[in-house]
Amino acid sequence: MARLLVHIATGYENPTRAALGLLVARTALEAGHTVDLFLAGDAVALLRPATLEAAHGIGTGSLREHVDVLAAGGARFHVSGMSSKARGVTAEDLGGLEVTMAPPSRLVELVFEADRVLTY
Repeated sequence: MARLLVHIATGYENPTRAALGLLVARTALEAGHTVDLFLAGDAVALLRPATLEAAHGIGTGSLREHVDVLAAGGARFHVSGMSSKARGVTAEDLGGLEVTMAPPSRLVELVFEADRVLTY
């Protein structure tokens, strides 16, 4: 099996695209691949519980459902520390979801560790 990195920079202003990134990550995980997600820019706010509950993509599903399956299946969530700080998002704001606040250098490392990278 392969390692997939899904980099999401789309925020709640486009829930269909954000949910698509999560759906693809979920699909890869369910197929047995190792999945890392790196959320940056406006995407860091997607993981707030209220946003997860409210956001649904058109034809791409519920953010809450995708995140729950990804977390239960062992996908690793990395959140840009710089983007989070700029938007007032802390790890505590993310409702107990296990995340790593990461600098840009971690994204670069994840890209080179991955077999494939998708960006949404």
